[in-house]
Amino acid sequence: MSDAASAQATRATIGDSEFDRDSAVTRREPGVYDIDLSADWTIFNAVNGGFLLAVAARALSDALPHDDPFSITAHYLTASTPGPAVVRTSVVRTGRTLSTGQASIFQTDADGNEVERIRVLASYGDLDSLPDDVRTTAVPPSFPPLEQCFGPDDSPEPLPGASAITDRLFMKLDPATLGWALGAPSGKGEVRGYFGLADGRDADPFSLLLTVDALPPTAFDLGLTGWVPTVELTAHIRCRPAPGPLRVSITTRNLAGGFLEEDAEVWDTAGRLVAQSRQLARARLA
Repeated sequence: MSDAASAQATRATIGDSEFDRDSAVTRREPGVYDIDLSADWTIFNAVNGGFLLAVAARALSDALPHDDPFSITAHYLTASTPGPAVVRTSVVRTGRTLSTGQASIFQTDADGNEVERIRVLASYGDLDSLPDDVRTTAVPPSFPPLEQCFGPDDSPEPLPGASAITDRLFMKLDPATLGWALGAPSGKGEVRGYFGLADGRDADPFSLLLTVDALPPTAFDLGLTGWVPTVELTAHIRCRPAPGPLRVSITTRNLAGGFLEEDAEVWDTAGRLVAQSRQLARARLA
């Protein structure tokens, strides 16, 4: 059975999926939440930055009067590891259509000291209340049919950076941006592919925060290998996505001083731009 068919056969639903269970936070008291960060969402033994963003976003959704993240910015201070964590939130401002809050994820180190892992500032609203008017020059990326794209299961050897999170994802990459996996990176700094969750759960605003940081890094297409840790990431959620696999395009135009930017666009099956992001990441230069 193909990856796509398997995902369809075991389709999970929003609110009842592995992603929902693993990213759920438990309110300890107002503004304070507990979570046990699962090792299933790690890359190079560190919890994926997009997954952490979704965890912080869930806490803020509970703390704020609005449910949906519109704009969310995260600074990654130290690498998060699997295990217990605490999310502390504060309300910055509440309004009729937008609310703003701050959240930080903390863990305890081997010496018993509390260490801040990620700090987030976000504005929330109601995606379902937004007008339908769209005026844009953005064009969906051109993709080959899904059956002509390739994922981790199609490789005879593990892809660089493949780790526990790979088993949680449905990912089929455009072969035009896969040269790096064959030892022939294009040097263009582009990665494109179809994306979803392996259990078939459709996308929602929280999983979109994972989506913008889940594809292989564009540094691979520049000929680099190894972990590319995020320093800062800003994501904009533009609308609630339609069911079905997403199309994700990530590009970088400038690697300098050991840092690169990545610009991501996420498109749904209705041809709508549902999420955008930009992040600054550190490239491990040889």
